[in-house]
Amino acid sequence: MQTGHVSTPFGRRSMTLALVKGQLSVAESKTDKSVDKWKVFRDISEARERLALQDRALAVLDALLSFFPNTELDVEQGLVVFPSNAQLSLRAHGIAGTTLRRHLASLVDAGLIQRRDSPNGKRYAHRTRDGEIEQAFGFDLAPLVVRSAELAQLAQDVVAERIRFRRAKEALTICRRDVRKLVTAALEEGASGNWEAVEDAYIGILNRLPRYPSRQQVETTLDEMELLREEVLNQLEIQVKAEKTGGNAIQNGCHLQNSKPESINELEPSSRNEQGKKLEPEPKTKDRERASGQNNIEPIKAFPLGMVLRACPQISDYGPGGKIEHWRELVGAAVVVRSMLGVSPSAYEEACGTMGPENAAVAMACILERSNMINSAGGYLRDLTKRSARGEFSLGPMLMALLKANGAAGRLAG
Repeated sequence: MQTGHVSTPFGRRSMTLALVKGQLSVAESKTDKSVDKWKVFRDISEARERLALQDRALAVLDALLSFFPNTELDVEQGLVVFPSNAQLSLRAHGIAGTTLRRHLASLVDAGLIQRRDSPNGKRYAHRTRDGEIEQAFGFDLAPLVVRSAELAQLAQDVVAERIRFRRAKEALTICRRDVRKLVTAALEEGASGNWEAVEDAYIGILNRLPRYPSRQQVETTLDEMELLREEVLNQLEIQVKAEKTGGNAIQNGCHLQNSKPESINELEPSSRNEQGKKLEPEPKTKDRERASGQNNIEPIKAFPLGMVLRACPQISDYGPGGKIEHWRELVGAAVVVRSMLGVSPSAYEEACGTMGPENAAVAMACILERSNMINSAGGYLRDLTKRSARGEFSLGPMLMALLKANGAAGRLAG
């Protein structure tokens, strides 16, 4: 074993102070631990770019490790392997001789192996009469043991950096989608605001992102895109509040006739005076029960199918072929969702009788969209049905809240 002194390379290969420093640090290390050679190899593979190694260099290191008979690397055992270039080339999947020598040099420069050259540059070993290796000339694997903890930490840092980079790119993708679809929805539905300027800012942010960005560049772009998204949401929130104020004016008696099918005045009708209808004396007993299932039904035209599907995109997965194009398909999908969410047939029939089949289907679509926040879908539907029967519930505000909450305002559906 040759770990107690500095070994200079054979032939024209030069000696550097870095090689001297590396050999001295290995020689002075008092480590008595043993490490799994394949675990160290995996750590080196993870940190390959940090160590300035190419993939072919890893193949050469893998071949070198295969010549050491034990899985555990222990400095006390002697860690010099001495295969010929022909043997190394064979185990490194037929790598060419010049390429082999170049990558062996890169492993030495990275401080992962050390040369223990013989007087004539050949690789061989002197053995005792018992067959034990007394002295070997070749490549010393001791640095892998000495630097095992350092290499493991380096691999962990690389993995953590990769995860952070991936999550930054995922967040940027979601933010880009939000801005793009919110601006598209605002333009298509005629919302007030300088949306052309927002779109120009959106394009400008993306144009500053290189084709192959670093994590820092992605995070900088993400910060800019998040600020733009906040600006878009602020403008839309102002728009919604202004239209809500206009809706309150309608409830106070100022009826506005609007032929636009998706205007906010129609999307959020008042609970017992929907679409500007006058209040009528509440019928009694059986007449009141019949009225609760008829007079309080929200007109289907107040909720266009496309608007419902944009607010509740998950319901489309339960339609024929994974899409919904007609109201009857929405009603059929709602029956499937009812069974999946554990809503009893009686609860759904009661909702259909009170709100109408189409509006009951819309209610089921809304419940599906918020299922992760609802403990009992059946109980929630029964509560909506009772409130609808009393004239205290309208689907309009629920749909608008979903449009705002999950960013579905830009989803083109129906």
